[in-house]
Amino acid sequence: MSHFTCIKTKIKERPYLIEALEVMGHEVEENKVLVINNPSHAEEHPEFHADVAIRNDIGFRWNENRETYELVAELDTWDLDVPVERFIDKLTQQYAKATLLATSEEEGFVLEKESTNIDNTIEMVVTRWR
Repeated sequence: MSHFTCIKTKIKERPYLIEALEVMGHEVEENKVLVINNPSHAEEHPEFHADVAIRNDIGFRWNENRETYELVAELDTWDLDVPVERFIDKLTQQYAKATLLATSEEEGFVLEKESTNIDNTIEMVVTRWR
């Protein structure tokens, strides 16, 4: 049976969430209503509001209690090129990178070097002249 599943994340900043999704190659829509893709179950579940969405059945909503965004998805029809766990890992990495770059830029640092290692970790060198 199809239904929306909410998955906790540690993502707090909407602009960096959007930037991370775009870096990953997704078109982002804001304030979108998500729908169940399986027509035989669509009537059983209400529509779901997403603050940020990348498809009709995958998005993110703000959780007031936790003060973070949750991934909202219909896992029965998940067909992205990676499993949901890997998607969250990649998104978290790109979110952290966007956050770090913005914060370091605010503090007067400049990105000097960036490299991705064999294990897909990202190393960045930022510098600041005084």
